[in-house]
Amino acid sequence: FINIYLIYSCYFLLFIYIFNINCDKVYMKLDTIDYKILTELQKDGRESASNIAEKINVSVPTITERIRKLQDSGVIIGFQAVVDPASVGLDVAAIITVISGSSQYYKEVTLAAEDTPEVVQCFSTTGNGSHTLLVTTKNSNTLEELLRKIQSWPGVTRTETQIILSSYKSGTIFPILE
Repeated sequence: FINIYLIYSCYFLLFIYIFNINCDKVYMKLDTIDYKILTELQKDGRESASNIAEKINVSVPTITERIRKLQDSGVIIGFQAVVDPASVGLDVAAIITVISGSSQYYKEVTLAAEDTPEVVQCFSTTGNGSHTLLVTTKNSNTLEELLRKIQSWPGVTRTETQIILSSYKSGTIFPILE
């Protein structure tokens, strides 16, 4: 029994090390009311506490306190306006796979992506590349300039780009299950 415990403990520690899990972050235990609040806020982040309270049949102070706790615990990480890129002159969107020669440049690529305004999202991925970027630019010329910039980042050997022609589903609503 002790040997099995030690083996699983070692695997757990290895898992934490490999995936760089921060054990200091502890999420609050969510209940049915929390899930309902999160579902409503994902639909409309500006929904008033009184409207949410009415929809899920609890008091307004309960809603405001729960929302505060969800924010303080890191379950809710922010509220923001979602802007139509084309309406502000960003007509080209693309997905760029970044292929680097070595994992030693992993952090530098991540930092460069964070410092590049055209990069909307940066993902660490498996497969051909180390990172996948979602970018928006004004036009194909600015996309070409951005690609040259990304290809000059430390360790980047090449990129693969897919230009997005149309978007049929986008958003930030996650399927919250109890």
